[in-house]
Amino acid sequence: MKKLLSIAIAGALFSQPVLAADMNKVLRVAFNAPESGYDPAKTSDAYGNMVYEHLFDPLLTYDYLARPAKLIPNVLTAMPVVSEDNQTFTFHLKKGIFFAPDAAFKGKKRELTAEDYAYSIKRMVDPQLRSPQAYLVSGKFIGIDGLVKKANKGHLDYDTPIEGIRVLDRYTLQLTTTEAYPSLPYVLAMPQFGAVAREVIEAYGSDTHAHPVGTGPYMLKDWKPSVHTSLVVNPHFRKEVFNYQPGNNKEDQQIAREMNGKTVPQIGRIEISVITEEQPTWLAFKGGEIDLLTENPSLPQPVTRQALVMDPNNPLRAELKSKLKEQGIELKRKLSPEVTYFHFNMQDPVVGGYSKEKIALRRAIGMAFDFNESIRDIRRNQAIRMQYLIPDGVVGHRPEYKLASEYNPALANALLERFNYKIGGDGYRTLPGGHPLLIDFMSNEGAIGRQWDEYWKKAFDRIKIKVKFKAVPFNETLKAMNECQYMINGSAWGADFPDGSNFMQLLAGKNIGQTNNACYKSEKYDAMYAKTESMADGPEREALYQKMNKIVAADAPIIFSDTRIRNGVYHNWVKGVKMHPQLGSLWRYLDIQK
Repeated sequence: MKKLLSIAIAGALFSQPVLAADMNKVLRVAFNAPESGYDPAKTSDAYGNMVYEHLFDPLLTYDYLARPAKLIPNVLTAMPVVSEDNQTFTFHLKKGIFFAPDAAFKGKKRELTAEDYAYSIKRMVDPQLRSPQAYLVSGKFIGIDGLVKKANKGHLDYDTPIEGIRVLDRYTLQLTTTEAYPSLPYVLAMPQFGAVAREVIEAYGSDTHAHPVGTGPYMLKDWKPSVHTSLVVNPHFRKEVFNYQPGNNKEDQQIAREMNGKTVPQIGRIEISVITEEQPTWLAFKGGEIDLLTENPSLPQPVTRQALVMDPNNPLRAELKSKLKEQGIELKRKLSPEVTYFHFNMQDPVVGGYSKEKIALRRAIGMAFDFNESIRDIRRNQAIRMQYLIPDGVVGHRPEYKLASEYNPALANALLERFNYKIGGDGYRTLPGGHPLLIDFMSNEGAIGRQWDEYWKKAFDRIKIKVKFKAVPFNETLKAMNECQYMINGSAWGADFPDGSNFMQLLAGKNIGQTNNACYKSEKYDAMYAKTESMADGPEREALYQKMNKIVAADAPIIFSDTRIRNGVYHNWVKGVKMHPQLGSLWRYLDIQK
């Protein structure tokens, strides 16, 4: 197969663009939950990330066509130069890349420099920001922890030079880690690590969520929180031209025919609406008010209920594709590199803790829920059961392991009886000692959230435990999890990068308040995790990952749920679509031809 070239490289192959972005071309998409803001150092939700991918430029990105996912330069002249000990990384930036126009630049064009990346990385550990990305930077670069420690009243001194983050010249950045950090290139390809300009951040102070200014192909035009976001093409965006070399893959060949020779981006405006209910989303899509549903949300479950597209041998799958085709709708699907799980707040006095009776309670709750039923009825058979912290399609996954709790209400009740969770006069169990037992379950808004509540209510009824559900907006859920102020909740985590370390960090004690939503802390787990941080993929690291998974299964801070299959649909006037395992949104790679 021929080597796949990135569009970042291909742009240099054409001196004159064939077509430019057309402001009359509007891509209309939807989020199924509200975004929490647009400052990449302050948020980590999927919805913000989908926008960051087109506003900001990380140093590296992914080849759009290559499978498995492949890193390529984004704003660099070449891939980084890495030392033999895998601790020093040198990045050479391209010249002539400019930020989108903003009042903070006082009418001047502002060029992207190495200093912008140094500043952006340091922001991740600024004590005032409490960045959810801090775990990717803290302790990683020589001198970074000392810089944080010296922060006066929480104010980080960005001008203090440190050995681990050095600007060698205007276009050269050098990062030196405290120990081997093999996953660093993946980290630096995350949309949150796109460069921001210091003068923009300082100009807007606490209002940075409403002023995301980057060097990507789009810029923010309008934002009504939790309602609507509007993006327009960045007039300062550099000239890049699609020049795919697709090899023998027919899908890739079609994309090359649709896109080659055109400039990036083709679409002038992107309109994003927040629609939390699936049926209105589907009706808007069918009516042409939304152009594609490929990630959040993907094909709505009411449609997959009749589609049965999971089984390739099912004749209804071909029938569905045929019917959609007649309506001008294309269907693509993939198994997401993600995990979904329900987690207990391990600091909560009722469900948290590490005593035998607390572990018994959590295990019993896990055994009372029938995930085969939820996969069939809620996921519409568009998911597989999660059995390991690292999902299929990610380096470190072990398909032979089966660590999820088996559905067994009888055993769950016996376990509760053994540890003195007795049934009281009202027919519900009490805590050991006789005090009332009530589970507060923080759930999601919308019809699907209510359906999960219904199935969880059945699970708690099976083991005679009283439960109260409270639907909470997504941004409030994030706040409660970061502050460990809840009892039980559900989460999903997609692969920010395709390596197992991105998932094993979800239960690292040092990540409480960031990505460790279970507020879980295990000395054994943390000791093994610390060893794996500097290890490349291999048998030694995988052996530690297996032990860590078993520790989690024993302590039961989480209940393994499922990994979803994404069924993406789009109208045939949208060109260039290929669902990607890492890229959350495809907008810059698309065209519209109505």
